[in-house]
Amino acid sequence: MRAEKQFLLDEIKDKMTRSKALVLTSYKRLQPNVVAGFRSTLNQLGGSLEVVRKRVLIKAAQVAGVTIDADLLDGHIAVIFADEDPVQTTKAIYQFCKENEEILRVLGGRFEGAVCSAQDVEQISKLPSKDEMRAQFLGTLEAPMSQTLAVIEALLSSVMHCLENKSQQSNS
Repeated sequence: MRAEKQFLLDEIKDKMTRSKALVLTSYKRLQPNVVAGFRSTLNQLGGSLEVVRKRVLIKAAQVAGVTIDADLLDGHIAVIFADEDPVQTTKAIYQFCKENEEILRVLGGRFEGAVCSAQDVEQISKLPSKDEMRAQFLGTLEAPMSQTLAVIEALLSSVMHCLENKSQQSNS
């Protein structure tokens, strides 16, 4: 194997083993200015996009111990690696697909070691982000306490109103 191909193979293998998730996509008519904006968005989210030849991808996956169905790979292949937040990365992918119809099509993926179909990847993109889930969890913890406090405040204020009314009646 030539040194350039071996270098590319090692680079893809390293990204596969290092990343939390990867999404396999098929693309048509990728225009450099459109892809540059998409790559920039992915970089901000801790992801990256690599255009890879099928043979190199399959060989890198075998070396990395990742299962990829070769029959799934249709057309020109681009792999999106998510190093930080896979959910936000998949949201960005589907947003790009929505804005640029028929350029990018999700074929499947791998999230935290599990192989996913295109439908699974779409479901993952609909999950709330980590910050949203944290806020929902804190809201769930806070709700009973705030409701209890509201009930106690209502009881105290009603007692105060009763005493106030009683004092006004005795003064009259």
